Formats: sequence, C-alpha cells, structure tokens
Amino acid sequence: MMRTLRTLTLTLLTAVHALSLRLRPQPGESRDRGDVPGWVMITMMSALLVAALLAIAIPALTGMFNNAMSKVG
Repeated sequence: MMRTLRTLTLTLLTAVHALSLRLRPQPGESRDRGDVPGWVMITMMSALLVAALLAIAIPALTGMFNNAMSKVG
C-alpha cells in the first residue's frame, strides 16, 4: 500500500513539474498571460459557496414551501 502511494505521489509530482516547465515562458515570450488562474479560483470558490449554502438551506426551504402549499391547497 505504501509503495503504491509513494509511486502515485512521485508520478503526480513528475506530472506537475513537467507541466510547470511547459507553462514557463520561453525566452523572448511575453510573461503577461492575464489573470485566468485568478478568475478560475474565484469561479470555483463562488460555486462551492453556493453549493454549501444550498446544502444548508434546502431543509428550511423545503419546509417553507410545504407549509405555504398546505395553506393554499
């Protein structure tokens, strides 16, 4: 089990290192790539926040909806 975990960790680190080398600007290339990672992080954090709030609020919203429907019908 530990050998498999160690192999997986080394494989992941090798892939991340290769990706970082590939994304490194080449000589003469502009370093300005925009703020795409920042926007991705903001989008992911917003989606996670909405999902967390929805998970907490669903029981209360369901109860309010059922209560309102029972009063109408």
